[in-house]
Amino acid sequence: MNTLALRRVSRTLLYVVLILLAALYLVPVYVVVVTSLKSNASVSLAQMWNFPNVFSFSSIASAWAQLGPNFINSFELAIPATLISSLIGALNGYALSKWRFKGSSVVYFFILFGMFIPYQSVLIPLLKVLDVIGLYNTIAGLILVHVVYGIPIATLIFRNYYTSIPLEMIEAGKIDGTGYWGIFRYIILPLSVSGFVVAGIWQFTQIWNNFLFAVSLTNPPDQPVTVALVNIAGSQTVQWNVQMASALLVSVPTLLVYILLGKFFVRGLLAGSVKG
Repeated sequence: MNTLALRRVSRTLLYVVLILLAALYLVPVYVVVVTSLKSNASVSLAQMWNFPNVFSFSSIASAWAQLGPNFINSFELAIPATLISSLIGALNGYALSKWRFKGSSVVYFFILFGMFIPYQSVLIPLLKVLDVIGLYNTIAGLILVHVVYGIPIATLIFRNYYTSIPLEMIEAGKIDGTGYWGIFRYIILPLSVSGFVVAGIWQFTQIWNNFLFAVSLTNPPDQPVTVALVNIAGSQTVQWNVQMASALLVSVPTLLVYILLGKFFVRGLLAGSVKG
């Protein structure tokens, strides 16, 4: 067998293994989808793998009736927090990569140090601070918390991304008389689409899926959808089709974000990692 044939066989085996692993990974997704499309009477462990004989959307309607208001809370939280933290991260990355100053490495270290502070260690002080400033049990308070916690990772993403932008472009802007903010607005920002996509996807996913801050810092009816989802799962009457439908609905926004922007996500992650 020649080298070309061996290469084809190896590639075929690789694809077969990847397809099997993907199918194994998607097994829970299949169970969630088929269970959410069944009526409550047809849900059982014996029929867990069976495709529904009759499609029923009553569970999805019931799940939406219970989660709808909390969906609005989550969007009001995730979108502003993602935009604000990404913009602050872009400003930090710009200053730390293109305008080096004395002590910039120390500042960068302390910003990144925030990534390694566990949520649980600051939960009680955080609750006290929000209560003092009047933001406890508000979406605005949750936005502030997620912005602060998102700054380190956003700064890391943008600083690494901006290192791939040639310094000659910054120098050309200075020669033309453009200042600090002008260079950021007219040179850096137009080149930052991939960086914003990466930071936006990361932040939106983390904020949307966060449960600890949501359950600790807000009360009904101002809680995000993750808390409402757990409340449905913790009810006394277990309706598996409604719970599965609820989990499916909650996962749709982040799934759509990855489907629509996934190709930009990988491209943005690789930007700045290779020079030359």
